[in-house]
Amino acid sequence: MKHTDSIHFAPDFERAVKHFKAQDDYTTSPLLTLQAPGGISIRVKDETNRMGLGAFKALGAPYAVARILETEWAAQAGETLTPERMNDPDVRAYAATRTFVCASAGNHGMGVAAGAKALGANARIHLAQTVPASFADRLRAFDAEVVWSGDVYDESVAAAITDADSTSATLLADGTWPGYTEIPKSVMEGYCIIAEEMRETFAASGVWPTHVYLQAGVGGLAAAMAHMIRLNWAEQPTLIVVEPEAAACLKASHLAGAPSRSDGPESNMGRLDCKEPSIVAWHTLERCDVTYQTISEDEAEAAAQAVTSMGLPTTPSGAAGYGALVKQLSDINPGKDFRPLVIISEGPA
Repeated sequence: MKHTDSIHFAPDFERAVKHFKAQDDYTTSPLLTLQAPGGISIRVKDETNRMGLGAFKALGAPYAVARILETEWAAQAGETLTPERMNDPDVRAYAATRTFVCASAGNHGMGVAAGAKALGANARIHLAQTVPASFADRLRAFDAEVVWSGDVYDESVAAAITDADSTSATLLADGTWPGYTEIPKSVMEGYCIIAEEMRETFAASGVWPTHVYLQAGVGGLAAAMAHMIRLNWAEQPTLIVVEPEAAACLKASHLAGAPSRSDGPESNMGRLDCKEPSIVAWHTLERCDVTYQTISEDEAEAAAQAVTSMGLPTTPSGAAGYGALVKQLSDINPGKDFRPLVIISEGPA
């Protein structure tokens, strides 16, 4: 396979839609209307209660776990598993022999743990010392094994890679790098359902957003949304990728013309505090005609407080898109045809 093929993102989003619609706990997340400063109406995709995990990542790792098990079962047994078959004793007995490993600074680890538990598999999550102990407790509630690895997120990622290399576990990361791209594409494929849910709503109303703000850590959510929007939205908006000033790796990569690190201090946008981009996500964003906006720690905190005060409790990470919108208002000079959209990606920690 050519390297250019390995980084190309071409999701089967209809497969993802079919998968989730077969899940008992799946419902379309709300698309709300809130007021930004100056009385501007904004559309808000509310991911704060997604499938009981409280974040969009409930759509990523659990879907990838299912896809991996389905693929392995088909290779060994020659059978295509249905959602109903996934619950049968023989399939769950096989799943019980499989372990999924990742590093996490937040919601991805919860997704891996929840996805593994739902199908009878095992999860082992590597956490850096910067992660609160309360998060480890949340992971253990899903029967995940927690391993404290390193002082910062990058070190826990390295530990998870070493773990998978030295055991029979499967590395299920949400980032991509040379030689590791295919599994995270399944994670991103799961995210595509968010854009598809919104497309159906906007197509029915005939009123489409003019600007869409997409927060990014390694870039998986932003790239999945950008791909789907450019693929099949009837009216094309301006796409703004939002990153912390302390971790603007996608913007740095865009400026450098190649995937690049962006080192900085620890950010209060913990789920976006990623210093190195997913190469698949970055290449996807580069073909999707996006612009980049960074926000400060104070701007993100103010955004979280503002959104929470509007009745949608969230974090600086979850409200980053809203923060970028507010920051840009004086430069955009919005008129009556300005119809922004933000994603509130997670509820309170």
